[in-house]
Amino acid sequence: MSNHRPSRRPSQIHVRSPAPREKSNIELLKHDGQVQVVLGQAFGPKGDNLIGIDDTQFDGHAALTLKVRAAGREGLTHISPIHGDDRKTGFIDIPVGTKCELLCPVSGEVLPKLPPVPGDETTSYYALYLTPELSEGAVVGISDVWGHYHSRVVDNFELISTWLDSEPGV
Repeated sequence: MSNHRPSRRPSQIHVRSPAPREKSNIELLKHDGQVQVVLGQAFGPKGDNLIGIDDTQFDGHAALTLKVRAAGREGLTHISPIHGDDRKTGFIDIPVGTKCELLCPVSGEVLPKLPPVPGDETTSYYALYLTPELSEGAVVGISDVWGHYHSRVVDNFELISTWLDSEPGV
């Protein structure tokens, strides 16, 4: 496993959250005029927190760790908790386009799959829950295709990116 530590970015400023919602451990931060979604916690199928499993960090935020199976191998991959940030360390020498199986690094269970995304039927999305109650209304959907950076963040049954796009001045 790599000991690579990603470079630090300039400091970030907190912005207000969308409409009231159940506490899902998401932070919305403003950075260089853009709003970033940062996961503070993410839970596997047995309720294990997958953020902060080791000391890997990205811009001061603890990494999200998953066990990845691909091309007959498996290992731990540490992923930036900042939505849209493609940085990761650990088991990452996987060819782009490879289908992967995503597992909880604590329980070893395969992460649950989400319903197919219309127009993207060749990709499956695995669920990471944003609440300890494992609510289907607060999930991150992670693509099973290596190098396919189209994760989805759903909070309070709404796609967060839809809110971000509609918010003036954010």
